Amino acid sequence: MDRLSNLRHAEGATKKNKRVGRGEGSGHGGTATRGMNGQMSRSGAKHRAWFEGGQMPLQRRVPKVGFTSPFKIVYQVINIAKLQALVDSGKLENNKITAVVLLKTGLLSSLKPYKILGDGNLTAKIEVEAYGFSTKAKEKIEAAGGTISQL
Repeated sequence: MDRLSNLRHAEGATKKNKRVGRGEGSGHGGTATRGMNGQMSRSGAKHRAWFEGGQMPLQRRVPKVGFTSPFKIVYQVINIAKLQALVDSGKLENNKITAVVLLKTGLLSSLKPYKILGDGNLTAKIEVEAYGFSTKAKEKIEAAGGTISQL
């Protein structure tokens, strides 16, 4: 009966450790497979993964350029043409466009800030809520008789 104390690895599944530095007769004496001289031949030898042997490291050779502000707001953009297509599809209730409506219809990928841009034509009278509007988008929505409200 197999017991935990009787279990063994399958035949050929394990190898014996290479015993280095145990005399010339073993074939691994002398330098103990470490090669000739140098840092890695010494005892206790180690260096960090990014160490390049004293040459100027990559992160110091490559120039640093530019700056990314952590406070920048990246807007998702929706054009007027897409809003008109949404009205034409009949998926709108009472012609009010909000973030939830845009998310449900797939025009937004998440509830992050979005901005309405003025590409396309608008004929429908709609109410639009958004974080930002371009001046052309404002003009087109108001010319069609709609209203805008900024979040």
